[in-house]
Amino acid sequence: MTLRVRDPRQFAEGEPLVMAPPLGKLDGAVVGLLDNAKIGTAKFYDYVAEILKTRHGVREVVRRRKGDSSRPAPDAIIGELSAADAVVSGIGD
Repeated sequence: MTLRVRDPRQFAEGEPLVMAPPLGKLDGAVVGLLDNAKIGTAKFYDYVAEILKTRHGVREVVRRRKGDSSRPAPDAIIGELSAADAVVSGIGD
């Protein structure tokens, strides 16, 4: 019997991604919240939105919800959130 060991690593393709620069401040910013449709996310984001507005002076919170947690957000939702100064994408169980 022959034992074969496979290397599961893949080599990177294309240019490396670069992180966006951090916001200098949240005061007056527009923040997007992307809900992944898990049961606890909406309630958690209610709390996050309130903190962003009352404690950090966020001007507007834009909330969008994906169809389910296992798929990427549709292009239309990504397009809407791209106008925000920052986006939070998280999960909630």
